[in-house]
Amino acid sequence: MTTTTTSASPAELAAQYGLAPSSARPPLGDYVRQLWQRRHFITAFATSRTVTMYSGARLGQLWQVLTPLMNAAVYYLIFGVLFNTKHNIDNFTAFLVTGVFVMSFCTRSVTSGARAISGNLAMIRALHFPRATLPFSSTIVELQQMLVSMVVLCLIVLATGEPLTWSWLLVVPALALQTMFNIGLSLTMARIGATVPDISQLLPFITRVWLYFSGVFFLIPQRVHNPTMREIMMANPASVYIELVRDAFIERHDAPHHAWQLAVAWAIVGFVVGFWYFWGAEEKYGRG
Repeated sequence: MTTTTTSASPAELAAQYGLAPSSARPPLGDYVRQLWQRRHFITAFATSRTVTMYSGARLGQLWQVLTPLMNAAVYYLIFGVLFNTKHNIDNFTAFLVTGVFVMSFCTRSVTSGARAISGNLAMIRALHFPRATLPFSSTIVELQQMLVSMVVLCLIVLATGEPLTWSWLLVVPALALQTMFNIGLSLTMARIGATVPDISQLLPFITRVWLYFSGVFFLIPQRVHNPTMREIMMANPASVYIELVRDAFIERHDAPHHAWQLAVAWAIVGFVVGFWYFWGAEEKYGRG
């Protein structure tokens, strides 16, 4: 009796029988088409997460509005009253609350994006789908919460005496551009969070520095006297989107003349770079 042995490697056997890894990274064009085919799933998944996020809390989804409002109240007391940053700022209440709400959209997108892969490993290992659906969904969750918060923000702005004008409509393209940028940022953080889980422990410190760097509770031109540092702070994406929303809501507030150009540039660059960076490690997510 003759025994036949084979020394072929798994890769050679796979090539011989026409097999391919199920988690292989598809070409970029195919990957985009797969994501588009799952657009309804992305929206439905995000909506279900939004509904269940506060299901165990007595006040439910009110917390998505109460949290930034309480932060704004603390910042008003510390910076507006104690440090008197409200000096020479028209309608400081609307100025501050707008900054807190828009900044919160950025920081929450970063935090949720960092957990998008590491927090869904069971789904990733059980199902085959484009992994980018997870950071996309996490950002849409934050967008849905932001839209609810915007209703409250509009009421606060009206209550502080601001008139309802056509410029309020500019909030729509400003938030659309910010959402595009946030998706790119979420994709970037999702890849980093998948390989460096400890990043979640550092993010509170990073986002806090970003908060102080973005003029949430003070006018950057008033408080920053170094010209180079002032330009850098005014050009950072959170500051740009905050200024555009303030410009739309507050009649006597003027955004920098180049704010819309920067907003478009940050949105395009942030989204394209973030998407490409995330797609580059598609076959690695869920391993280990």
